[in-house]
Amino acid sequence: MPLTSFLGLIALVVVAAGLTLLLAFHLGVPMAALAFAALAGSLILGIRQWR
Repeated sequence: MPLTSFLGLIALVVVAAGLTLLLAFHLGVPMAALAFAALAGSLILGIRQWR
């Protein structure tokens, strides 16, 4: 993968994460709910890798 594509992909992920947090804070979602969703997603993806 060329360096410019790799860096562009990283930039898109950072922007998407920032927009997600901004939207969640604007809607009043509790930080604990965001943390729980991130933890649950991480566990689900981790379990899928071991299959």
